[in-house]
Amino acid sequence: MQQVPRIASRLRGLAMAELPPTYLAPSLHPSVTLSAIQTSSFSSTASVGANPRRDKSKNRGVSAINRTGPRTPFTVSRWPLPKPVSPEDMQPRETNPNHGLWGFFPLTGKHCLPQNMTTLMNECSMGSADVSNLGRPWTIQELREKSWEDLHALWHVCVRERNRIVTSDFERERIQAGYGQYESQERDKVVRSTMKTIKHVLRERWYAWEDASRMYKRGYRPEDFYGLDDVEVEQKGNGAAQAKEQ
Repeated sequence: MQQVPRIASRLRGLAMAELPPTYLAPSLHPSVTLSAIQTSSFSSTASVGANPRRDKSKNRGVSAINRTGPRTPFTVSRWPLPKPVSPEDMQPRETNPNHGLWGFFPLTGKHCLPQNMTTLMNECSMGSADVSNLGRPWTIQELREKSWEDLHALWHVCVRERNRIVTSDFERERIQAGYGQYESQERDKVVRSTMKTIKHVLRERWYAWEDASRMYKRGYRPEDFYGLDDVEVEQKGNGAAQAKEQ
C-alpha cells in the first residue's frame, strides 16, 4: 500500500480512479538492479567439465617403476582360451597313505584315506558327539616324568590336533552346520592347556640347567657330596667357594 502514493506522484496528479489496481502496484515499481557476480566452473577446460569421467591422459596408469600397464582393455580373440577339463575325464592321481599331511585331517581309522573330497569334508565336519569325546589335559606331574623326545612328540600331536580343530570349524562354518562350535572350543581349550603345561615343564628344566651350570662353575661336583644331606652340601659348597675366592 505504500507504493500507491509513489506511483501517483509519478503519474503527476491523475485521479485515483485512473490509477491501476492495488495488486498491480508491485509490477509498476522500478526493480532494483543487482550487480552481476562473475562465476566460473572448477575446470577451465570445457570438454573435461562436460565429461568428467573421461581421462584425457593416454599414459594414465602406466608406471615404469611399478611395472603397471595401461588400463585400456585389450582383446584376446586372436588366441583361443583354454577350456576346463571335466573332473570325469581327468586321470585319478595316486595318493600316499603314509603321507604326513593326512595327520591334519580327523579321519576315523588309522591310515584311512577318503574316496573323494566330499568324504573328507564330511569327516572334517564331524558331529557334536564325536567332538565331545575328549579327555583331560596332561598334568605337570605327568609331564615331568617324560623325556625330551616324548615332550617333543606330544607337542607335535597338539599342533596337529589344533590344526584339525581349525579345519573342522572352517568346514562347519562353510556348510552352516549349526552345531559343534561349543564342543570344538572345549576341545581346543584342553589342547592349549596341555601345550602350556609342556612349556612349564621345559621352563623348569631350563632353570634347573642354569642352576646346575652356575654351581659347576663355582666348583661343585656331585661325587664330592655323595651321601650328605642338603644342609651339609650347602655348607661344604659355601666353604669351597670361599676358599677359591681367597
